[in-house]
Amino acid sequence: MNAIIQSTKALLLKELLSGMFLTFKYMFKKPVTINYPYEKSPLSPRFRGEHALRRYPNGEERCIACKLCEAVCPALAITIEAESRADGSRRTTRYDIDMTKCIYCGLCQEACPVDAIVEGPNLEFATETREELMYNKEKLLANGERWEPELAAKIQLDAPYR
Repeated sequence: MNAIIQSTKALLLKELLSGMFLTFKYMFKKPVTINYPYEKSPLSPRFRGEHALRRYPNGEERCIACKLCEAVCPALAITIEAESRADGSRRTTRYDIDMTKCIYCGLCQEACPVDAIVEGPNLEFATETREELMYNKEKLLANGERWEPELAAKIQLDAPYR
């Protein structure tokens, strides 16, 4: 009996016809792919991209050199050196992130008490050499200045969860 059913399916080409039906069904629907460089899909509010250091509205950098981000980083990608100022406050003299080690876990952002280090909205930061992925304080501050409106809005959205 089973052989008869198998031969009937083979004779009527059931699998081929069902595959052709599926093809025609999707042929006239709107495609789900996007033309990437020219069209971009929306990013999740939880997206973690390229790192940035933020400044206060008066222009002073936010980082107070508490080194919590360096301590919490599981990949040991962050290196911080600090010194005291004349007014008694501490500020970083060196803030480096090795992006080749970074696993984009977001723990540095969570540990920061003053929202100085954040992970920004940029996902397109490919480079030609590894040295370009060694971010220093100046590059991180430049990233923060470039994306400050987006970063501030994202932090406001996350505020109830802190």
